[in-house]
Amino acid sequence: MSDDTPDEGLIKGEDGITRCWWPSDLPDYIEYHDNEWGVPVDDDERLFEKLCLEGFQSGLSWLTILRKRENFRKAFCNFEIEKVAAFTQDDIERLVLDAGIIRHRGKIKSAVNNANRALEMQKEFGSLGHYFWAQEPDESERPDKCDYATLRTLGKTERSTTISKDLKKRGWSFVGPTTAYAFMQAMGIVNDHVEGCHHRAIIEEARRNFKRPTG
Repeated sequence: MSDDTPDEGLIKGEDGITRCWWPSDLPDYIEYHDNEWGVPVDDDERLFEKLCLEGFQSGLSWLTILRKRENFRKAFCNFEIEKVAAFTQDDIERLVLDAGIIRHRGKIKSAVNNANRALEMQKEFGSLGHYFWAQEPDESERPDKCDYATLRTLGKTERSTTISKDLKKRGWSFVGPTTAYAFMQAMGIVNDHVEGCHHRAIIEEARRNFKRPTG
């Protein structure tokens, strides 16, 4: 968050649409903000992908990961959980040499480990979607107002800390409370579009119409 961020955390684009501040005027970031961020997701592969990519983001910006996302999808078999779980040491060595992704051995090994943990959770809960949407916070846990000042305090929450601890107990890695909350924001488990953003109401409607997975 730069010092020149408007106090209300909103910017108006050249198209006249008022948005959250963080996409700035970057076309690919605006596309992500408008069409993906906060849209409710229950597809296990997309949930797994996002958790993996949030792990790769650790210490970096999401924009860096977003711009490499297609490379990641190619390298990780479109994040098909069973395929990633079956990766061997040779696959890990191949990925360490892949300049199209983040060549961090620990994060690559984590993705393979987490795929195996995801398979276990699918057996236990029926789907990752069921597990993660069961963690959706109720209104009493949410801030009264979703403005820029409030969002600056929401790097993590009690709920994301709980999710992180549970995932770690289950053997997941690179899933700290901040990563867990960024995942919740992106997958629509919470709606953190700033009040006044054109897309906040769109996401609220999508969340109202979204059928939470039950298995």
